Amino acid sequence: MKTKTLQQTVTFKASPCQVYDMLMDSKKHRSLSGQPAKISRKVGGKFTAWGSHISGFNLALKPGQKIVQAWRATVAIYDIAKTRGGTKLKFTQIGIPPNRYSGHYRGWIETYWTLMKEIFATVTIRQRTKDRVKIDREQRIKTGRFRRSISNQT
Repeated sequence: MKTKTLQQTVTFKASPCQVYDMLMDSKKHRSLSGQPAKISRKVGGKFTAWGSHISGFNLALKPGQKIVQAWRATVAIYDIAKTRGGTKLKFTQIGIPPNRYSGHYRGWIETYWTLMKEIFATVTIRQRTKDRVKIDREQRIKTGRFRRSISNQT
């Protein structure tokens, strides 16, 4: 089956270690979704997130710099680098079925990058943001419109 590769780059006002920890610490990861997350911090260790919607194991880990994970049917690579004023995250997801690409593209923005930006800026996710993300997701599903660019605004 032919698959697609998703690539997104986002900058956070946080240190590389804070970005790494948000993705790899079970409790912090749960703060993004409100759903259970159990994430091993060891190479070869298993993880689940969003309840058990996302699962797999860690292929490579370099704290504050890189995360490579094997998911059920894809591979996710997080390249983390210090940049002026924060951290640049280059995210790559390999092996996405073409009919699911748009949903994945939009899903990362709505359920990870937007919320992470707000947590790093304000230490919490405002109810207004949670409501907007929920409405965006519902509208996306209802209309079938999935494209959205990454904003520098929180």
